[in-house]
Amino acid sequence: MTDLAHPAASPVPEIGRLTLHEIWTCLKAGLHDFRTAPQFGLLFSSLYVLGGFLMTWLGAGHVTWVLATSLGFPLAAPFAAVGLYEVSRRLEADQLLEWRAVLGVVWAERTRQVPWIGAIIVIYFLFWTFLAHLIFALFMGVSTLTHVTTSWEVFLTPQGLAMMTVELIVGGVLAFGLFSLTVVSLPLVLEREIDFVSAMLLSIRTVARNRGVMLLWASVIAGLTFVALLPWFLGLIVVLPVLGHATWHIYRRALYDPL
Repeated sequence: MTDLAHPAASPVPEIGRLTLHEIWTCLKAGLHDFRTAPQFGLLFSSLYVLGGFLMTWLGAGHVTWVLATSLGFPLAAPFAAVGLYEVSRRLEADQLLEWRAVLGVVWAERTRQVPWIGAIIVIYFLFWTFLAHLIFALFMGVSTLTHVTTSWEVFLTPQGLAMMTVELIVGGVLAFGLFSLTVVSLPLVLEREIDFVSAMLLSIRTVARNRGVMLLWASVIAGLTFVALLPWFLGLIVVLPVLGHATWHIYRRALYDPL
């Protein structure tokens, strides 16, 4: 007899092969899910936009705010993603979409595997923040910026350009590493009873087996997010839910049940 308090572990899914065309297919599916149930996507994405405005208004950049946002945003992100995945899952299964059901799933995840993934993201993000400051210090040395917002010309010096190049390369590598850890692990722990370590390892193997497609998908996410940030974070209201829904469809195509 199965213990209802401790559901039986799900079988580990097999890794499939993705094609480049599926990225476009999943983006269209993500847009369809957002247009079908925009109220859910608008709720979760609005939290990010309001958070961005709050950080700007309160003067993010001070060390205390760096730590606060490093702990707050990455920890909340997985739960917002779970909400979007649950909407796509329900649309796929032709289940009823209502606030109580979707938010109930998000709330229930607090006692499952998502908080552990959130903790890993927080640690990863803190290391990323520390490394970025270290690279800045190594290149800029004693030529510190008293007022960053009024001293942009320092970035056009040879040291500044070299520093930005290294920051972009290191940041890109670390971002792809985090992407590899979470791209299928988050939707996987939502849908199945599987521990977060196994889910993350499976996510890494999925990316390794589909390197070209996953690299392109990561580039699409980075590019659309960057463009969405430009108009005072407002583009995130649409871009984030579309990407969240699309990631669910990528996950569904990347993994399948063994025969």
